[in-house]
Amino acid sequence: MKKVLSYEQTIHKVGIVTIVWNVVLSALKFVAGLLASSSSMISDAVHSLSDVFTTFIVMIGARIASKESDVDHPYGHERFESIASIFLGILLAITALGIGYSGVKTIIAFVQGEKIEPSNLAYLALISAILSILIKGFMFIYTYRIAKKLNSCSLKADAFHHLSDSLSSIGSTFGVIGLMIGGNFALLDPIASLIICLFILKVAFDIEKEAVNQLVDKAAPDEIVSKIKKSIEEFKDVKEIQTLKTRQFANKIYVDVDICLDKNLTLIESDLIADSIHDYLEATYPDIKHCQIHVNPYREK
Repeated sequence: MKKVLSYEQTIHKVGIVTIVWNVVLSALKFVAGLLASSSSMISDAVHSLSDVFTTFIVMIGARIASKESDVDHPYGHERFESIASIFLGILLAITALGIGYSGVKTIIAFVQGEKIEPSNLAYLALISAILSILIKGFMFIYTYRIAKKLNSCSLKADAFHHLSDSLSSIGSTFGVIGLMIGGNFALLDPIASLIICLFILKVAFDIEKEAVNQLVDKAAPDEIVSKIKKSIEEFKDVKEIQTLKTRQFANKIYVDVDICLDKNLTLIESDLIADSIHDYLEATYPDIKHCQIHVNPYREK
């Protein structure tokens, strides 16, 4: 029988695969960038290396988030994963700004008359860039599928980090081609670095936005709220749903519902109905961490 991995174990497994490939890719691209004198390829190598550090953050965040509730954290530790995502976004932004600064310096030097000399080994950088596009594209699909299955914001952020690396390698490819042609086309190399910078900044912003939303009790998506409401309405004893509130708790959801039942029901009967709804919702929707049902007597209008 195949062993079912826990949330933390699954993320740890994905993290190990990610780290191994990123170390190999960053080393390959860095050496190729140095030999080919390609600033965009060296920038791309730094981007891949930053993935190693962000993956460590994802793994640490998942480890803490998986801890059981305790006296100091009675609602659990899931939000530590959102905090990890914030750090991940900040690291991404710093990486992007460093790449952008390098590109701007090269462009200014070029405008001032300094030539960007092509290398006879530029083809190595081109091969590295193409390999990176393919490998990082596969890593994005692999990581994103597991992130969606686990509903992990930090793993999803790591997946988009892979995607940004794949797309930045496309920029590096054009940069290296410009470098190989030479002349003014060599300017494509630092311009590619700037494009990489802007793309990574956009990814960093999206990661920060999602993580912050999970920390400020943003409501669950409308489609999930609609499904929960429909599930409650299927209970024939529910006369009315007065309020239905949801809030994100990292990758989980808290649900608070006020329902109206027949006023002639006994307290025990009302409690049993509320328990049935509570148990059904938590069993049907795995993302619900806790559901609270409050019962009011139904008054005809």
